[in-house]
Amino acid sequence: MKKTITTRYDVAEHLRTPKEMAAYLDACIEESDGDASFIAKALGDIARAKGMSQVAKDSGLSRESLYKSLSGDRSPGFDTILKVIAALGLSLHAGLAAKK
Repeated sequence: MKKTITTRYDVAEHLRTPKEMAAYLDACIEESDGDASFIAKALGDIARAKGMSQVAKDSGLSRESLYKSLSGDRSPGFDTILKVIAALGLSLHAGLAAKK
């Protein structure tokens, strides 16, 4: 019997366009259930897809700081989130939440 070879899936390899990146972030926000570190991790995936060095340059943050902040192991400050979102060319929008 032939062995099945698997490789680790990296969503950053599949986020090619700004539209795909925005859709991914929207989906992650919807699925996050208020988990800020989950959203930070999603931003990290998008930043890696765009190029962490470029995002660091555009946001004015260090590359090392971005990796730590967007790892999903912690919840970064809102100022960091806003800088990263702007550097990615994305924006936040407010809408009405569905009643539970």
